[in-house]
Amino acid sequence: MRPVDLAREHGLSAQAIRNYDDAGIFPPTGRTEAGYRYYTPLHAQALRTFLTLRRGHGHRRATDIMRAVNRHDTESAYRLIDATHVEVLAERDTRTEVATVLGGLTATAPASVPGAPLTVGELARRLGVHAATLRAWESQGILRPERDRATGYRMFGAESVHDAEIARQLRRGGYPLRQVARFLASLRDAGGADALSRFLDSWQARLAVRSRDLLAGAGTLDAYLSLLDHAAASSGAAAPSDSAPPPHTG
Repeated sequence: MRPVDLAREHGLSAQAIRNYDDAGIFPPTGRTEAGYRYYTPLHAQALRTFLTLRRGHGHRRATDIMRAVNRHDTESAYRLIDATHVEVLAERDTRTEVATVLGGLTATAPASVPGAPLTVGELARRLGVHAATLRAWESQGILRPERDRATGYRMFGAESVHDAEIARQLRRGGYPLRQVARFLASLRDAGGADALSRFLDSWQARLAVRSRDLLAGAGTLDAYLSLLDHAAASSGAAAPSDSAPPPHTG
């Protein structure tokens, strides 16, 4: 098969195939006498495997997995796969924690948060963050403190304290500041419960899709490993092991 033949199944360009080849995503590639690359069903399965792995692991880690497999370093490939599953599990745990904490926070009206307005330092100590973090949140529209008329200092009332506690949990969940700001804006506009429910449902749905993508990637990788084993047995070569062969060449 030519690069264009390999590309057609996935709606890719021939140049993308050559780029993937140069990146080590394919096993060693044959060349014609004229120097043109040609591919086999093994390369076609390698491409399917990479594209499926990429959905769950991301481009960089999927590339690293394929490189490890193609140099017969399955131990490194399995470690990379395990690392992604650890990350997904951690995110699931974080979502559960965020859902629990946000449920309690949003169920409590901001006006009911006890105490006098807090200074930047007092709020930072309460949340366990740096004062500079709170200023960064303010610059993104996450916090909207008032100013003391006499001193000009920032003062965080009940609503700002409430928003800061929510922001802290969202940041622990890995959400960038812009998304945190959008969520809090929606929460204010919706009055709380509806926005929270949509947010948590969307997060759960995203985790479910990624888990299915990881399962699909595992299936295609298993098929690719079987083809590599068969190719090694047919050629009389040693089965893939943890010892690395010469580097991939395009």
